[in-house]
Amino acid sequence: MTTANTTSSSTARLVLEPGRVGLADLRRIHAGGVALELHSSSRAALEASQAAVQHIVDTGETVYGINTGFGKLASTRIPPERLTERQRNLVISHSVGTGEPLPPAVVRLVLATKAVSLARGHSGVRPEVVDALLALHNAGILPRIPSKGSVGASGDLAPLAHLACVLIGEGSADTADGQTLSGRQAMKRIGLEPFVLGPKEGLALLNGTQVSTALGLAGLFGAERLLAAGLVCGALSLEAIQGSVKPFDARIHAARGQSGQIAVAGAMRALLDGSQIVTSHAHCGRVQDPYSVRCIPQVMGACLDNLAHAARVLATEANAASDNPLVFDNGDVISGGNFHAEPIAFASDIIALAIAEIGAISERRLALLLDSGLSGLPSFLVSDGGVNSGFMIAQVTAAALASENKSHAHPASVDSLPTSANQEDHVSMATYAGRRLAEMVDNTAVVLGIEAMAGAQGMELRRGPKSSPLVEAEFARLRTKVAFLDKDRYLADDIEAMKQWTLTSAWPKAVEIILPSHQ
Repeated sequence: MTTANTTSSSTARLVLEPGRVGLADLRRIHAGGVALELHSSSRAALEASQAAVQHIVDTGETVYGINTGFGKLASTRIPPERLTERQRNLVISHSVGTGEPLPPAVVRLVLATKAVSLARGHSGVRPEVVDALLALHNAGILPRIPSKGSVGASGDLAPLAHLACVLIGEGSADTADGQTLSGRQAMKRIGLEPFVLGPKEGLALLNGTQVSTALGLAGLFGAERLLAAGLVCGALSLEAIQGSVKPFDARIHAARGQSGQIAVAGAMRALLDGSQIVTSHAHCGRVQDPYSVRCIPQVMGACLDNLAHAARVLATEANAASDNPLVFDNGDVISGGNFHAEPIAFASDIIALAIAEIGAISERRLALLLDSGLSGLPSFLVSDGGVNSGFMIAQVTAAALASENKSHAHPASVDSLPTSANQEDHVSMATYAGRRLAEMVDNTAVVLGIEAMAGAQGMELRRGPKSSPLVEAEFARLRTKVAFLDKDRYLADDIEAMKQWTLTSAWPKAVEIILPSHQ
């Protein structure tokens, strides 16, 4: 079985070596525009595990997942002549997802990580199944996967069933140019007939944590952008209120020893290096700034440490064999629980906490800027107050979104509802844990965008000495997005523009290099 040539010769290619796919690779897949191929060393392991499964079928040995029912029906033996029927029925019966389809960037990660997981050689599937997953990715034909319906244990069963449906000619897929294809049409586009699934292949496709992991990775990449933007926002706000840089002194942070805090303090020093504003008020008599400015290294550094931990967990899981049972090189087939996504649930919960805190401290700096008694700036950052409200209600929006994120940040991993007649009696809820991160990222992006706009407004209201070259560059780039607020105007478009500034900007190297996926 061969696949059609579906990628341009000029498309960048990424070779996936199972067990060695890194965060930088996963970020490239998430961003799109790269064609994937499997490392040649993987094929032997795939062939060996599939042969081991076939040997069990040929010898009549009873092994869970190969010739038995599933879940509560694990003790029911399936006769050889009905094995392909059972695998197909497994996929069809589990296709019960609901909700909006997962976004294309997430589906790309699902296809890639499912291919990597199967290619570890513990799943007993044919190499052609893995080839088909990568061919769909490379053709820009993405299975339509509903976002809701997984509890994150026994794998992401429902969403992965919708992926598997396309391979058997069922379900639907979306193309890069907006077409919706049936599963059969999608397979035809990559030069394949729908698969007749062999023993264990349906189960291997459905079991696994790839959807939870992809959602967690997407949340991680968004959170990294928020952290970088938050440091730039902090620098803008500090300069607007003529705050002190003494709290970023390396000696303070070395005395505590927290690695994220040390890295963030270093990034803040780099951002503000060469600022004339800082030197202009060196003897102003101001002793301490509010915590939202003074404690940027402590708060954002803790967020960075949590993101770094989550990144390690997610990168490990992206390379994991997480279906069940697993096939080993001596022919043993062992049933376990690698499909349980508890590590992913915890990682996504940690990311959620970081996203919420990045937004919470940003909203407090915004409030500080608007308070003339603390900032020394005009109330609500606008002249002719009373006639003009300035940033007053923009801060209300920021407060609403920061508060909303606090509710979203409640850990999903502490919840569990038994399924499958109590056979699956403890589940992770990892899929929801990852799914809610996208909304949290959007919320915090708005909060940060409003703060950045207000910080620039404050700097311009004080205009005199210049800030550092890096901060001035960010100020100038920001001014290409939104103008100075000389009087009240329709701000919704400005807020949207600043949200995109947060989510799409290229940040200074001093900030980028401290992020987990850039190390």
